[in-house]
Amino acid sequence: MYHSRFKGSHYDAGYKLGSLLYKNNNIISNNHTFVITEERKRFAKECIPIYEKIYPEILQEIKGIADGQKDSYENLCTFLLSMYCFEFNNKCTCFAYKDEKDIIFGRNSDFLVELEKLYMNCLYKLDNVYAFNGNTTAFVQMEDGVNEYGLAIGLTFVYPKVRKAGFNSGMLVRYLLEKCKTTDEALEKLKKIPIASQQTLTLADSKGNLAIVECNCNHIQLIKPSNDGEFVATANNFNSNEMFEYRNCGIDDWRSDERYSVAYNTLKENKNNFSLELAKDILSGKYGFMCQYNRKTGADTVWSIIYDLKNKKIYRVEGNPSRKKFKEDLRMKFV
Repeated sequence: MYHSRFKGSHYDAGYKLGSLLYKNNNIISNNHTFVITEERKRFAKECIPIYEKIYPEILQEIKGIADGQKDSYENLCTFLLSMYCFEFNNKCTCFAYKDEKDIIFGRNSDFLVELEKLYMNCLYKLDNVYAFNGNTTAFVQMEDGVNEYGLAIGLTFVYPKVRKAGFNSGMLVRYLLEKCKTTDEALEKLKKIPIASQQTLTLADSKGNLAIVECNCNHIQLIKPSNDGEFVATANNFNSNEMFEYRNCGIDDWRSDERYSVAYNTLKENKNNFSLELAKDILSGKYGFMCQYNRKTGADTVWSIIYDLKNKKIYRVEGNPSRKKFKEDLRMKFV
């Protein structure tokens, strides 16, 4: 896992990353996952005016990467803005819970083994936005993170059934981390952003406000803790009745429903015994299937993250948590 720090403008951050990769002979467009089609080009062009209006600085970051790579800005936009909107193999599990002593956010990121050395943990402290610590299997967009005000967000990808020009999953996470202090503020922002892809977003803040948003271009459904306990959980499918029609049956979702069931039922059964150790045990598969992939198939849990929001700490496994231990990340202090 690469560890990178970025400061200054968004363009500066992009150029630093692009040029660093270029110097190490890592050309983004040479990666076999870098897919450019005419359909995706048309889709990305429809998305660009939305970013120009709502989030122009992120386009400057992409421009910086392209310049640093001595490569095409148009192709890089196509790759990044259309991600999650067509086909993508990223799978993951998210949950959050709270009691009087803990506010915990946990997430496993499951993806392709062949790329695991390229995954990134990033510290961003850019001009005019909130600083954050985030993780990604790509770059620019984030899959989970926590910002300086203690707002934690993580995505779970849902295979695309509908799409429309707008922000994709990773861009939504990045935007909300940079722009919002609380879960409520993030929920209000989401109502105003055109959404391109299908996903769930799990949110938790330092005040203990927990939520899951199941969303696509047609609908946003809010899920809050229920009578089962002060927790929320999700994987790579929609679970609300309102979003059920957007599920995709018959695809390989890496046992999404099973992972969701394990997380949800474990939290329900332990609602009076929440702890940091409980999050570690769920993510490492001690309560049922969560990360026990056969690496020979090319799939595995490539990182596991816990954001301890009350105690302002971050714990991460760079790899599969059933085989490696969580280590505290001491590099970012909350404001």
